[in-house]
Amino acid sequence: MSNYIVIYVTIGSVSEAKKIGRTLVKDKLIACSNIISPIHSIYSWQGKICDDKEALMILKTKKTLFKQIVKRVEELHSYDVPEIIAMPIIEGSSKYLSWINEETK
Repeated sequence: MSNYIVIYVTIGSVSEAKKIGRTLVKDKLIACSNIISPIHSIYSWQGKICDDKEALMILKTKKTLFKQIVKRVEELHSYDVPEIIAMPIIEGSSKYLSWINEETK
């Protein structure tokens, strides 16, 4: 089982993504946040089909920090139910994974 994960978080704006990303890096919960914008999301919410432009944050971190990241993102995020999903990093360069380890709690 991998000790490292990538977390996807969709968000309403690049400025909000930058704020959350900077906070998570400052708090040593993630090593890096990439922000991809715009993305186009089609989803069902409260009985309606929504079609929105959003941004996507890709966070790199240790698996052990996931619950703390969820708590912090939920505090800072403007959505009632933000998407926060994690996937294992099954392979990575040893230098990059060491860097993630050094930059996080």
